[in-house]
Amino acid sequence: MSQVFKALSDPTRRRVLQLLQKGPMSAGELSDQFDVSKPTMSAHFTVLKEADLVHAEKAGKSVIYHLKLSVLEEALLGFVDSFSPGVEAPGPKKEPAP
Repeated sequence: MSQVFKALSDPTRRRVLQLLQKGPMSAGELSDQFDVSKPTMSAHFTVLKEADLVHAEKAGKSVIYHLKLSVLEEALLGFVDSFSPGVEAPGPKKEPAP
């Protein structure tokens, strides 16, 4: 989970994930949205892949990135659960004594 939060700590990487919510995009299409060098974007893509937040597939000379929303959802749910110490899951209802 720490890799996910490391990836989410950067505004550029968060923006990449927002863009990928609309659908898969090539590395070039994503890079065109930012005013940074290609090597810098490549480093951002690497962090996102290491956190398992995106899937990259080769398409000819291009790399197409896909959002892996399930990984992000799991991390966020785990994060929310970590702020609820002492809260137990509801158990079976007890019948009142006769």
